Formats: sequence, C-alpha cells, structure tokens
Amino acid sequence: MHTQDTIAITGAAGFIGSYLTGYLNQLGFDQLILVDDFHNETKAPNLSGKKYIRQTDRNEFISWWRNNPGSIKYMFHLGARTDTTEMDYAVHKKWNLDYSKEMWDICTEQNIPLVYASSAATYGNGELGYADSHDIIKELKPLNPYGVSKNEFDIWALEQPATPPFWAGVKFFNVYGPNEYHKARMASVIFHAYNQIQQHGKVKLFRSHNPKYKDGEQMRDFIYVADIVSICTWLMEKQPASGLYNAGTGTARSFNDLVKAIFDSLNLELNIEYVDTPIDIRDKYQYFTEADMHKIMAAGYDKAFYSLEAGVNEYVTGYLNKNAYF
Repeated sequence: MHTQDTIAITGAAGFIGSYLTGYLNQLGFDQLILVDDFHNETKAPNLSGKKYIRQTDRNEFISWWRNNPGSIKYMFHLGARTDTTEMDYAVHKKWNLDYSKEMWDICTEQNIPLVYASSAATYGNGELGYADSHDIIKELKPLNPYGVSKNEFDIWALEQPATPPFWAGVKFFNVYGPNEYHKARMASVIFHAYNQIQQHGKVKLFRSHNPKYKDGEQMRDFIYVADIVSICTWLMEKQPASGLYNAGTGTARSFNDLVKAIFDSLNLELNIEYVDTPIDIRDKYQYFTEADMHKIMAAGYDKAFYSLEAGVNEYVTGYLNKNAYF
C-alpha cells in the first residue's frame, strides 16, 4: 500500500474501524473513504480529528461504489451487526452475510484486495478447538445468530470460484481498547469493569456455572485493538495466502487476571463480587477461548503482542482515565 492509495473502511465510525482510521492516518494514509451509519451521534467523537476524503452512508455505499469503478484500491470491511444478544437472525443475515457478499462481488469484479472481519464467535464452545483451519469451518457450531452469520459468510467465501486478488477473513477474539464508549452492553469487560470501579469501588464478574472452572477463572484470549489493526494492515500489505486468519494473542487469561490488571492500573486493592450469569446468555456462554496463531505466524507475522497487563494499563491510564479517544 502507498500513502496516496484510496482505502475504504466499513464500520469506520465504530470501535475497531475508527481505530484503524486513526492508525492509517499515523502511517500517512489520508485518502480514506469511511462507510458507516453516521446517524448514530454517539459514534461521532470516534472520528474527531481524523483525516479522510469522504463519508458515505452504508445504505448508499454499494450503489456509489458500482457507479464509481476504480475509485477504491483496498477494502477493509469491518462493518457488521455485532450484538451477540440480538436473536433475530434476519438482522445478522442482512448486514453480516448479504452485505458482505456484495462487498466480495465488487472486490472481485474490480480486482480489489479485501480484508474483512470474521469472529471467534464462529468457534462456538470450542469443541473443535480454535485453529483457523479451513477444514473445520462447516462443522463449527456457533452459539448465537451473530456467530452463525459470521460463519456462514466464511463458508460462502471459501466456496467461491471467483475471488478478489487477495482476501482474508480475520477472526477477532476478545478485543478491547479506546473508541468503544458507544457500544453499551457490547463494550469490553474492561470498559464495564472500569466504570463499576469508579461508581462502586468493586467489579462484578459472572459466577462459574461449569464445575471445571472456579468463579472468575473463565478464560478468554483478550487482544488490544492496536494489535488487531496491526494484523489487518499487515495482511493487506503482505498479502500471504488468501483465507481465514485468527487474530488473538494465542494466550488465554482469566477474568480474575483481567480485573486485577485494572485495579493495579488504578493503584487500588482488588475487590471482586461474583454474580450469576444472566439466564439469556448462560447456555451460550464460552468458558475458554484461545486463538491458535500458528498460521499467521508461519506466514511471517512476527510483531509481539501487548501483554494483558500492558494493554489494560495503556487503555486505563491513557484513555479511560482521561475519557480520551484514539
């Protein structure tokens, strides 16, 4: 990629999309076309001070793009319906499957490399592991409609005889970091825990309903958003073999570890209260996730990941404490 290349980003006003926009600006890229639902004013601060050449509403973007062939050189498709508690599959199908198919088709027609956001939610309860192997995609059993929609697109992509010149479906694990203020219930545990500490001096964590895990010892592969955008831009620049790639740190950590890191960043004593997992998500709750990162590392990605403690400290002291955006 060259700094004068025109790059489109869907979901650009959201958490990861806006961080990617700022990250590309830092690298010297400002010929950006940002795509999102810009009517959501809670997202507006995410783009404050960022450089780009155009904002286009997500409902108008496809037709604009078709009417302006050659206007885009690279596509980051990060826009999606990400609410894992939304049980109406039709909503997820519209934005995560059908819209993505149109993106794919135009990238194929216009010879544009495509990096799109898949999800670790595709792995379900992890019974088949967390390797980004193409061989297991059709056997995966996501636990909610969001995960199903993401997996359905991965399956579809792998079956296409006609493809973009390069494509990568990036399976995001548990991402946290600045610019997620607008996400409400779907914001990271770190965001919610920080606010609980500010308001009540303690953090509520879900009690374990699985005898294999003690309270707070449920584990996730938490990855700082700076590492996510590093992976996405590396894939677009290096263009290794097309396919699916995990985006985690490769190291699962417990929620207890996570909360301790937040208290440590605030120089406060640890104070955790365990509460029952809500009924509406209890039977769909993942107790362990850990990205197998061998594929992308074998392809040449060798940048060190933020440790949980380092990422949390930067997020808390550099952003949450200051109510700041990246």
